[in-house]
Order: sequence, then C-alpha cells, then structure tokens
Amino acid sequence: MKVIAAYLLAVLGGNTCPTDKDLKNILGSVGAEADDDKIQLLLSQVEGKDITELIAAGREKLASVPAGGGAVAVAAPAAGGAAAPAAEEKKEEKKVEEKEESDDDMGFSLFD
Repeated sequence: MKVIAAYLLAVLGGNTCPTDKDLKNILGSVGAEADDDKIQLLLSQVEGKDITELIAAGREKLASVPAGGGAVAVAAPAAGGAAAPAAEEKKEEKKVEEKEESDDDMGFSLFD
C-alpha cells in the first residue's frame, strides 16, 4: 500500500510518470523502507495507463464487493439530481441530554 500511496502522491504532485527513484524519494522522506520488487511491479502494471481510468475501474470492482455487517455499497451518481432520494432517507437523531453526576450523589468518593 505504501508504494501505491507514494505513486499517487507523485501523480498528485504533477509527475504524470513517476520513476522508481521518485517513489524511493517519497518513501524515504517519511522514513519508510522502499521495496524494489514492489515498486517495479507497480510501475510495470501502470505503465502507459491513465491513473484516473485505473481509479474508475477500481471503483467499479469495489462496488461489487460485499461489505460485512449488512452495509450496502452505493456508487456515486455521475451527474444530475440523483442524490436527492438519498437526502430524503436521512433520519433525525434524537438529542439525549446526559445528566452530570457528582461525587455527592453517589455517597462515597474514590479518593477517601
């Protein structure tokens, strides 16, 4: 993951085609160890590809992955007012006021 994060940081910084040296510099700047094999594997897999297309393809794959706990993954709408139904589903939370208790109410103190 740290190699991927370093790659994305390099691209975000304006370097559209980071090299292994660039990734090693980024990882070294935060004290992380650079694994040459992982860097070369990543660079060979993303060579000649647009990062935004790779991220979009990854999102599509993640949308089909089941999430534990009964949560449903929802893809972001492309454009338009498709987000309006989601806003209607919001539930209002009831505000619960907590009473502040003091040691006098309990009849004893932990430090006596």
